[in-house]
Amino acid sequence: MTIRTGGRILVDQLKIQGCDRIFTVPGESFLAVLDALHDTPEIDLVVCRQEGGVAYMADADGKMTGRPGVAFVTRGPGATNASGGVHVAMQDSTPMILFIGDVARGDRDREAFQEIDFPDFFGPIAKWAARIEDARRIPEYVARAWRVATAGRPGPVVLALPEDMLRDEVETADRPAVPPLAEAPDPGAVQAMFELLKDATNPVAIVGGADWSPRAGHHFANFAFRHGIPVAAAFRRQDAIDNACGVYAGNLGYGPNPVLQQRIRDADLVLAIGPRLGEATTDGYTLITPDHPGQTLVHVHPDPNELGRVYHADLPICADMGEFAEMIDEWMDPDCVRFSCGEDAHRQWLDWSEPTARDGVALDLGPCVAAMRDKLPPNAIICNGAGNFSGWWHRYWRYGAMPTQLAPTSGTMGYGVPAAVAGALRFKDRPVVAVAGDGDFLMNGQELATAVQHGANLLVIVVDNGSYGTIRMHQERDYPERISGTGLSNPDFAALARAYGASVAETVTRTDEFAPALDRTLGAKGLRLIHCKTDVEQITNATTISKLRAKSKG
Repeated sequence: MTIRTGGRILVDQLKIQGCDRIFTVPGESFLAVLDALHDTPEIDLVVCRQEGGVAYMADADGKMTGRPGVAFVTRGPGATNASGGVHVAMQDSTPMILFIGDVARGDRDREAFQEIDFPDFFGPIAKWAARIEDARRIPEYVARAWRVATAGRPGPVVLALPEDMLRDEVETADRPAVPPLAEAPDPGAVQAMFELLKDATNPVAIVGGADWSPRAGHHFANFAFRHGIPVAAAFRRQDAIDNACGVYAGNLGYGPNPVLQQRIRDADLVLAIGPRLGEATTDGYTLITPDHPGQTLVHVHPDPNELGRVYHADLPICADMGEFAEMIDEWMDPDCVRFSCGEDAHRQWLDWSEPTARDGVALDLGPCVAAMRDKLPPNAIICNGAGNFSGWWHRYWRYGAMPTQLAPTSGTMGYGVPAAVAGALRFKDRPVVAVAGDGDFLMNGQELATAVQHGANLLVIVVDNGSYGTIRMHQERDYPERISGTGLSNPDFAALARAYGASVAETVTRTDEFAPALDRTLGAKGLRLIHCKTDVEQITNATTISKLRAKSKG
């Protein structure tokens, strides 16, 4: 053992655990860590412009790699700015570790400069929140954080780092890399699931969520296609299986295909593989009710604490998603039947996801998404935050195999641009597109500077209807024609992008302008942006404000 600073020890542990990228806004409270990173070329340091962007990038990186996305922020306002990303990682079941520079140990409990009790503050929204008091225990805490963030239902860990602790010079032993835990399913439980399939007439699967992986998607798609089982994606888990799979039935959440919703209501056997069956996926716990009378529920999840937490499971199975999917893919049961409903559901989804032009609409987003489908490869990564604008892509885009969708199931705004930066840095050989509404974009649009500084290749599409559109939609339903607090006055987003250093930035106001603008952006490198100026009247891909008002009047 050699004498090292706490900051050096911490960086060494991250390198041992396989961390190759850190997202940060620097702070004086963790200068010892920044100093250690100066001599650690194995870890790429991505310097962001606001801590909200830091946390969203770390969450996106965790989604793509299955390893904890790592973020460093300073105390007080730095930590509170990052708290939204911790909430996203918790609700999205994303492995993430947020390190927070903290006040010196001797100054605690005096309301020192920017002091917050971080374990208390983050405890309710993280899997584990703690403070490292002794530099000799850094290897222990980092190894535990890695395990907690990835085991069972993945999620965020928050560790506070007292400034003086990071400067302490101590001797301590490194901890080895934490191996992944992959719990295999009980073969008896899998056999029981196949017996239920033999008795079913209208099965359906809902997939994606905690611990989902490309391996899980590949094997589950094989299993579902072989048995003809319709596969619906949980909310914003549309890349759980390749949408080209012949039994993919579409997505649940906000604005799903009503035919798919009815199929799930009519199902006698529901295979929930991965999702928690949260509020968005289940349409407020009504599409499938927690006690689901008349339906049999097989619930497979990597965390035993989720099985039976909200939903009664007739057959609960605790298992790693990749292990489970591979076992059922390779399971041989000559008596198991094949259903025809899978192909039927896929045809219905193909019809539902094919946009048709709207009459009298100057800039119609449906054909714009179709143009993107024609020009981008299946492995393109589509990133979005929250807002009605995302519904056009959720409905009409056809996602390839994971990871091709970075979108928060927690419904947070401002996620798409930071996620796209993380995606472009992680997959430099793949197209990455951030889709953002005007309100959504301006919550973290400053991360365009991060994209340019780090040479990220990404396309940003800003859908500008001069409104917080989702809230305007609800407002028109509940208080028609009484517009209050939802209008926006926006900048010239193309000019703004050029100021940040975009290689191409254009504004389109008509549908026929979009495809040529897309061609020009795809022919360039670096940051590119298309500013789509739309009419708020087209409030969603399925309705208009006029129709909402007419419906409210009966």
